[in-house]
Amino acid sequence: MSPVAKLFAAGLIASLPAAALAHHGWSSYNEAEAVSVTGPLKEVVWGNPHGTAKITWRQREWDVVLAPVSRMTARGLEMGEINRGQPVTLTGYIRRDGVAEMRIERIKVGDKTVELR
Repeated sequence: MSPVAKLFAAGLIASLPAAALAHHGWSSYNEAEAVSVTGPLKEVVWGNPHGTAKITWRQREWDVVLAPVSRMTARGLEMGEINRGQPVTLTGYIRRDGVAEMRIERIKVGDKTVELR
């Protein structure tokens, strides 16, 4: 193996734990109690590994974890249908540890409801 290939392989191996830590597991959310939140989105990011948004609920700004872009598109939610200021109803689960973050199972925009999971 060439020195360049060894260096590349070492860098790849070293980056794997960081990538694993960066993505959270679904067990950190309280799936025993679904919540529904209605209001305007403060921010929307249409990206991978999954879309994200922000919404104000219970006097806090919540991070919203959506589905991967490919899944949202496949299930009928197109980029541009949800925007900053867009009123939506989100149904999902909040984190068990009190962090203001929710994993969304369903989003309702106008008369359209999209199952994300």
